[in-house]
Amino acid sequence: MESVNRDRLDGRRALVTGGSKGSGAAVAERLRELGADVYVTARSMPIGYVFPDRFIGADTSTTEGTATVASRIQEAGGVDVLVHVVGGASTPSGGFVKITDEQWMTELNLNFLGAVRLDRALLPAMIDSGSGVVIHFTSIQRQMPQYDASLAYAAAKAALRTYSKGLANELAPKGIRVNSISPGGIETDAYERFVDRIAEGNDLSRDAAKQQILDSLGGVPLGRFAHTEEIADLVAFLVSDRASGIVGAEYVIDGGTVPTI
Repeated sequence: MESVNRDRLDGRRALVTGGSKGSGAAVAERLRELGADVYVTARSMPIGYVFPDRFIGADTSTTEGTATVASRIQEAGGVDVLVHVVGGASTPSGGFVKITDEQWMTELNLNFLGAVRLDRALLPAMIDSGSGVVIHFTSIQRQMPQYDASLAYAAAKAALRTYSKGLANELAPKGIRVNSISPGGIETDAYERFVDRIAEGNDLSRDAAKQQILDSLGGVPLGRFAHTEEIADLVAFLVSDRASGIVGAEYVIDGGTVPTI
């Protein structure tokens, strides 16, 4: 019974950013299954969302959006678990010279500074309580940057990893564990739509289109991208008491895509 309880999150309040779809939604669902009271934030609430009283509509890439989320969470009594999933790339193709100052700031605000601001607002309460867990989602692109359309995204995720490590060192003596997760490709609905576009645009089967995508990364030894449920499983472990000795680590979940140690 004791080992089972170390997996549970009963009595803990969690916040998942980017939790309305994809990996974020899977993470939120898994934390609820483990007993946590889970709040989710995203730009807009999905139609028919089951937990509307636990949804915070906000854009965490802006200072105003971060303030909205922080205020709502502080009113609820703070959080014990904070999982920063939100992220993405919107840079047009064309290489580094095409990335304007505005686009750089868009990528940095979404993939790095939003997490920094939200941490700054919510972690002091964790420090006061002497406990808490923070997870930052980085990316294998911090190690394998793709230069054509996601260089700014890769750089922002590299900054997030460095920040996460430094934050872990500062907060561990105060009872707060900070770690990061570095995903490769993930089989989300958006990914499946991307596969459809590749298949249609190149007159390929869906299986052939998926293989073309894997080949573009130099191959994925596992032969597929991660499932959102597998991402959620890793988060569930890292925020549980089973991971009580893990601090400042980055867990890569990429099917073997990164070819180096």
